[in-house]
Amino acid sequence: DGIARAFGLDEIMAGELVEFEEGAIGIALNLESKNVGFVLMGDGLMIQEGISVKATRRIAHILVSEAYLGCVINALTKPIDSRGEILASESRLIKSPTPGIILRRSVYEPFQTGLIAIDSMIPIGRDQRELIIRDKY
Repeated sequence: DGIARAFGLDEIMAGELVEFEEGAIGIALNLESKNVGFVLMGDGLMIQEGISVKATRRIAHILVSEAYLGCVINALTKPIDSRGEILASESRLIKSPTPGIILRRSVYEPFQTGLIAIDSMIPIGRDQRELIIRDKY
């Protein structure tokens, strides 16, 4: 089901990459007192009870480069189309802060749905999806 548990990894960090004996990669997400839960990055069909797993001491990150534009990649940024290996020199943590909402002009033109009940209760502005989703700012 894409999830594995391991015992004996006392010094593991949240979000750390781990490598299983058969080569599968996982990310430590659920740190409990007696075991650690991992999400598997790949099929993990060869993982069986009793195999060893080792911590890599690296937090999960993804390679970033303009060369990835238009490419089809898997969860480990390996290309799965026929373009070959992609070279990237920079990486970014998977759990990094999201960028803020950019400044934009205020709503100056309302969007009318044609339904009086909706138009009178819910203010919808053209090109302003945050009015519907409820912008937190």
